[in-house]
Amino acid sequence: MTLSDAEAAEIGSRTRAKMPWAGVAMLSLLQLVLSVDTSVVNVALPQIQSALGFSPTGLSWVITAYALVFGGLVLLSGRIGAIIGPRRALLIGTAIFVAASVLGGLASSPGILVTARAAQGVGAALAAPSTLVLIIGITEPGAQRSRAMSFFVAALGSGAAIGLVLGGVLTTTLGWRWVMFVNVPLGLFVLAGVRLTVPRLPRTVARLDLAGAVSSTAAMAALVYGLTSAASDGWSSAKTFGSFAVALVALGLLIAAERRHSNPVLPLGFFGRMRSAAPFLAMLLIPAGQFGFLYFAALFTQDVLGYSPLLTGLVVLPFTAALVLVNVVVPRLVARWGERVTGGAGMAALTLGLLWMSQLHTGSTFTGGLLGPFVVLGVGAGLTVAPLTSVLLAQGPAEQLSAASSLNQGVQQLGGAVGLAALTTVFSAAGGGVEGITTALLAGTLFPALAFTLFTIWARRIGDTR
Repeated sequence: MTLSDAEAAEIGSRTRAKMPWAGVAMLSLLQLVLSVDTSVVNVALPQIQSALGFSPTGLSWVITAYALVFGGLVLLSGRIGAIIGPRRALLIGTAIFVAASVLGGLASSPGILVTARAAQGVGAALAAPSTLVLIIGITEPGAQRSRAMSFFVAALGSGAAIGLVLGGVLTTTLGWRWVMFVNVPLGLFVLAGVRLTVPRLPRTVARLDLAGAVSSTAAMAALVYGLTSAASDGWSSAKTFGSFAVALVALGLLIAAERRHSNPVLPLGFFGRMRSAAPFLAMLLIPAGQFGFLYFAALFTQDVLGYSPLLTGLVVLPFTAALVLVNVVVPRLVARWGERVTGGAGMAALTLGLLWMSQLHTGSTFTGGLLGPFVVLGVGAGLTVAPLTSVLLAQGPAEQLSAASSLNQGVQQLGGAVGLAALTTVFSAAGGGVEGITTALLAGTLFPALAFTLFTIWARRIGDTR
C-alpha cells in the first residue's frame, strides 16, 4: 500500500504534534556518522598503508575519494531527494553507506578500499541533504525547531573532532578495519530508527534538471579534486590547473543551464544579491578554518609533543565538549539577540581561538598551549553553525529547501578542501615544523574573520524579507 502526498503530509503533521524527538535523534545521529567519516580514517592511515601496501601518494585517496564523490554529487542528490522523497533518499543513501563500509572493512587491496570510500561518498551525498529537510519537516517552527536544530548542529559541528577521537580509539584497540566496520551497526540502527520514527513528506513533482545535474556534478567534483591536488601537488601543477579549468567550464555550463530551467538543482537566486549569497560564502569559510585547525593540532601533538594516535584523538575533546555545551544555550541566545549577533560572536571567537593557537612554540604543552584555544574554538563553533545554518536555509521558498540543504552540505565540503589546501601550502612555504604550523594557523584566522564580515553586514534576521 502506498500513501498519497496529502496522506504523507497529514502523517507528518501528526508526528510534529506528538513525537518528533525520536526522529530528530535518529537524523542527528546519521549526520554525526556522516561527519565523523570525513576524519575517522585519518589516524588509521599509517596502519592502512602498512597493511594494504599503499604508496605515499596513493594513500591520500583514502581521504580524497570520499570527499570528492560526496562533494561532487551532493547538489544532484538533493534534487533526486526532492523528487523521490527525502525519507526514501535518506534510507537508500544510508543503505549504500553501510554496504560500502562493510566492503571497506573487508578490503584486501588499495583499489578495493578506495572504491569503498568512493561508494561511501555516494551514500553520504544521497542521504545528507535529506537530514535537514526531514528535521524541518517533522518539527514546528519556533522553539521546538530551534532545539532540534541545536541537536543537529552539535552533530554536524563536532563530527570531525569526534572522528579523530574515535579513529584513535578504534585503531589502537581493534585495528584499522574498525574505522570502517563501526559504521555498520550505527547505520543499521539509523535505518531501523528512521523507518519507525520519521514519516514520509510530500515529494516535489518536477522533472530532473539533467543539464544542471551533469554540470553541477562535474563542477563540484573538479573543484574538490583540484583543491585536494593543490594540497599534495602544489597550486601550479598540471593536475591542479587542469581540474580548475574543468571546474570553470562546468560552472559556466551550469549557470547557462540553470537560467533556463524551472526547477534547477542550483537556484541562481541564492546568489542574486549579497543578502542571500553572504551566508553561503560564510559557510564556505567556516570549515576552511576548522579543518585547518584540526589538521595542525594533530600534527603538533604527534610531531612535537610525541603523542600516540589515541592521545592525539583525545586531546580535541575540550573542543567537542565546549561545542556541545554551548549548543544547549544557543536557541535562547538566538531568541534574544538574533542570528546575526549570535553567529557573529561565534565567528569572532573562532578568529580569536585560531589567533591564540598560532602562538604555539617548541616549549608549548597541551595545558599551556592547546587547552585554552580548543575551548575558545569550541565555543565559537557552537555559537556559529546553528544561526548560520538557519539563515542559510531561510534564503528561498519552501520548495527550494532541498536545494538550500544540498548547497549547505556542498559548500562545507568545498570549504574544508579550500582550507586544507591553502593552509598546507602556507605550512610548506614557511618551512614546516612548528614555525610552519604557527604561520598556517595565523593565516587561518582570515577565514573566520572574513566570514564574520560577510555575515554581520549582510545576513538578515529570519522573518526579515527585505
